[in-house]
Amino acid sequence: MRLRLVPQETNFDFFKYAKVTFGASCLAMVASIAIWLMVGLNFGIDFLGGTTIRTDATVEVDVADYRAALEDLDLGDVVISRVFDPNFDEDQYVVTVRIQAQEGVEAVTPETIEAIETALLANVDSEMTFPSVESVGPKVSGELIQTAIIAVLASLGAILVYIWLRFEWQFSVGAVAALIHDVILTIGVFSLFQIRFDLATIAALLTIVGYSINDTVVIFDRLRENLIKYKQRALRDVMNLSANETLSRTLMTSGTTALALIALLVLGGDVIRGFVFAILWGVIVGTYSSIYVAKNVVLMLGVKRDWSKPSDGGGASGTQFANIDA
Repeated sequence: MRLRLVPQETNFDFFKYAKVTFGASCLAMVASIAIWLMVGLNFGIDFLGGTTIRTDATVEVDVADYRAALEDLDLGDVVISRVFDPNFDEDQYVVTVRIQAQEGVEAVTPETIEAIETALLANVDSEMTFPSVESVGPKVSGELIQTAIIAVLASLGAILVYIWLRFEWQFSVGAVAALIHDVILTIGVFSLFQIRFDLATIAALLTIVGYSINDTVVIFDRLRENLIKYKQRALRDVMNLSANETLSRTLMTSGTTALALIALLVLGGDVIRGFVFAILWGVIVGTYSSIYVAKNVVLMLGVKRDWSKPSDGGGASGTQFANIDA
């Protein structure tokens, strides 16, 4: 007997409280933007600038020992991570220590670096060298912020065009609205709880965009099939049918992904916790927005019902690639 998360046939009315769910999503977006503007983000070293110190030891060391050694120096945001490379010698253990830029200075001062090295040598039970010290200044950090914003906007723009070509422009607007909803809510949560926001978080945001649009496209594809099959049904009913027919797939995909992410969140350690949390949150809101944001927008805009005929706009709807597998 196969395990089923949902019955084989369901008939949930996903649009029964459409005004409430869509209104709640709009309020959540407004609240996220307000929190972001008032509280701000807890930027990591990537966006604030700072210094990376590479340590090279001949005996395996515990990252917790590094944290304990630097705890009394009041350095602010410190990221400590192991470096693994197949080219390392058997007795070579490399750890990087990243310290945020201190207030009022361009980079971590030589005196601070010397104090860090002294603390590590005194408290970590291992012979250690410091082969490199690299600093990231405010100018580079500003460029990273601009590049991150461009990366997110470019991904949204590319998805807008792709969905337009595959479906209709209403589907494209609905899909991108759902993605903007997911990104803004994720930024709002990071701002509310002051979780460290760095380049890994940007990578998580791009992952969220890809994951969320995948679920949305699956539902849209079934919706397009049903629009051809049930030409006389109300658009709202066809959307409900499509959401119910893909519900099992949605829950199985999101559920198994969430299980893996929860394991990483609990057992993965501090270094990847922000990245994993962002993706886990994105899976949750992305699953929600595929139905309660994307499809609500499409329902409000309306779509062409008879796909066997050309669009009223003389083929300008962009669906000339709708039957191409991609």
